[in-house]
Amino acid sequence: MSSTAGQVIKCKAAVAWEAGKPLVIEEIEVAPPQANEVRVRILFTSLCHTDVYFWEAKGQTPMFPRIYGHEAGGIVESVGEGVTDLKEGDHVLPIFTGECGECRHCKSEESNMCDLLRINTDRGVMLNDGKTRFSKDGQPIYHFLGTSTFSEYTVIHFGCLAKINPAAPLDKVCIISCGLSTGLGATLNVAKPKKGQSVAVFGLGAVGLAAAEGARISGASRIIGVDMNASRFEQAKKFGCTEFVNPKDYDKPVQEVIAEMTDGGVDRAVECTGSIQAMISAFECVHDGWGVAVLVGVPNKDDEFRTHPFKFLCERTLTGTFFGNYKPRTDIPGVVEKYMNKELDVEKFITHSVPFSEINKAFELMLEGKSLRCIIRLDA
Repeated sequence: MSSTAGQVIKCKAAVAWEAGKPLVIEEIEVAPPQANEVRVRILFTSLCHTDVYFWEAKGQTPMFPRIYGHEAGGIVESVGEGVTDLKEGDHVLPIFTGECGECRHCKSEESNMCDLLRINTDRGVMLNDGKTRFSKDGQPIYHFLGTSTFSEYTVIHFGCLAKINPAAPLDKVCIISCGLSTGLGATLNVAKPKKGQSVAVFGLGAVGLAAAEGARISGASRIIGVDMNASRFEQAKKFGCTEFVNPKDYDKPVQEVIAEMTDGGVDRAVECTGSIQAMISAFECVHDGWGVAVLVGVPNKDDEFRTHPFKFLCERTLTGTFFGNYKPRTDIPGVVEKYMNKELDVEKFITHSVPFSEINKAFELMLEGKSLRCIIRLDA
């Protein structure tokens, strides 16, 4: 048993005290895990656009102080009552959504949207007792997405931890726990292009590039990257993109441009921007008869998807996906094995690395559009 099991641990954490203000490295207290909880030592974490969005408090009720972070890799320090499939020393990836194993969604082969542990951006406390496990000088500090990986130690529900191969380098595979799997799974698990088919990917950020990587792994013959930022095109070639379209270069809808390029439309399209117009374009650019469009990006709450019903009647399929349709505990270990077997290259997603003390640099790089994923090292 860990020498710290059952005790409060003092450690460093990057605390957000105010919306949009630099995080502050503080010494905090992390309480022991309660029933169905696990305390994890975080060794490497990464910054995702979701962290930035909620740190800026856009369109939400601010909840501060808070510890952000949800892409990470770590080692189990101790487990609470009722946790049987994880033990001290296990290597794990925290996941922002979970798999309780008991609800209808978890028991279904078709869904990964757990009733108990589905993503909840408003809940800043643990499910067990409605309290936080973080504090500083007696002041509670809120959790984020049930993970809060911008801390040397964190407490997470066991259903939000994927146990992985201990030989996998945590400083690489930590990025599998969010955006990479979301884009990769959107293509491999939902769009499912056949070898030799064509795929259009809307949005060439980290998630879109992961979708392109999925198309490459599937053997797509044409992977068309669509983005309004032409500076992304050269980088996208590393992820399999063979052609590029900038909607700003044309005086007609981009779906018409793609249809002309592909003799009627692409076989599959994956939308990774959250723009409602990109969603419509992705659907309308797939070929009639068999085309499938997959929506990944999150739109604004007031957006409306408008298209003519006849496009559905002509046998185009529109669907969406959450976390690439991966079940966190069941499927994510397999994604790690794809990396270990050299089927999946995660290194090319990692553009920067900083020590924990410079975590705010990671925010700057992302806000300036200079990084895909910046690894934040807590292992020193």
